[in-house]
Amino acid sequence: MNQYLSPIAANLPPSGIRKFFDLVSTMKNVISLGVGEPDFVTPWTVRESGIFSLEQGQTMYTSNSGLLELRQALSWNMEKKLGLEYNPNDEILITVGASEAVDLAMRALLGPGDALLLTDPAYVSYGPCATLAGAEVHYVPTREEEDFRVRVEDLERVYTPNAKVLVLSYPNNPTGAIMTWEDYQPIAKFVQDHDLIVVADEIYSDLSYGGSHTAFASLPNMRNRTLHISGFSKSYAMTGWRIGYVAGHHDFIQAMTRIHQYTMLCAPITAQLAALEAVRSAEQAMQDMVATYDRRRRLMVHGFRKMGLSCFEPLGAFYTFPSIKATGLTSEEFANELLQEEKVAVVPGTAFGPSGEGHIRCSYAYSTEQIQEALTRMERFVSKRIK
Repeated sequence: MNQYLSPIAANLPPSGIRKFFDLVSTMKNVISLGVGEPDFVTPWTVRESGIFSLEQGQTMYTSNSGLLELRQALSWNMEKKLGLEYNPNDEILITVGASEAVDLAMRALLGPGDALLLTDPAYVSYGPCATLAGAEVHYVPTREEEDFRVRVEDLERVYTPNAKVLVLSYPNNPTGAIMTWEDYQPIAKFVQDHDLIVVADEIYSDLSYGGSHTAFASLPNMRNRTLHISGFSKSYAMTGWRIGYVAGHHDFIQAMTRIHQYTMLCAPITAQLAALEAVRSAEQAMQDMVATYDRRRRLMVHGFRKMGLSCFEPLGAFYTFPSIKATGLTSEEFANELLQEEKVAVVPGTAFGPSGEGHIRCSYAYSTEQIQEALTRMERFVSKRIK
């Protein structure tokens, strides 16, 4: 029946993450370091708020934009934490996860003949969402020796006249890299000089270990050129609630809301009320989770370096991205052989773009005991391949 599919849908590749974990699901006794999901449960006050809303019969639609009370809370929170000011009435949209916000941004901004500049490696959905909008995707490489930070020289090299949007996702999935205010300044000038719009996916902004997070929209003249995307999945362990948001110039938000109203209508009210409670009361719970991630981060980096693998120190998110080049294996070979021999699941770096070759992504959103056992098995595997 493939002849009935649209060419775009027929040629859309499966997610490199999910493709690999379909295989993992068929095996027993596997330690997985692959899924980017907190091992914590949603804080109790947040869960209780959701339960209470159901008990009170709050099961109706909200406005397309989302609960005004939640948008007001997010406006306050972004100003307090990031120095960003957005009008909750028409510059914030509540979405079904940050993933929907990414999709809406691509469809609102891109069309046939346009090009997306995508830092590489990057989360798997940006490129396919741009492709679904009919746009071209041009990869902007980042490198371990430059701390996986995007550089103007690479942007200039990849830039084409039909480029319209630049995606920046820092703290970065899969590398854990961050960008500072100083790093962003030449990028902001490039954006202005080339009249680009930036989609800034900053869902890991609360998971920063080397200092406070810099929001790209906070740079001079970047507020109206930036769609600031975030959510609750990572910071508050709310992956299954599917609740995110996007903030930006009202013209952009209005266009995204028009698409949203036809495809999703609104985010679930239960999740919106739980998110509101998260903003109000779960800051300490979130900080406790971040402190735990930080300890695991240092454990994992030390473990990879001890076994002889080069490992960039991540300063954000909850991933490490060690180099496996010393083994002589490709990323795909390493991940497959490790899974078969030692029953440890990691994600090949190539799932995140061409620059991921020679690396694997390992999440430390797992218990210390699981991480230690996985490192023991991986050291045994690597020792047979490094001379």
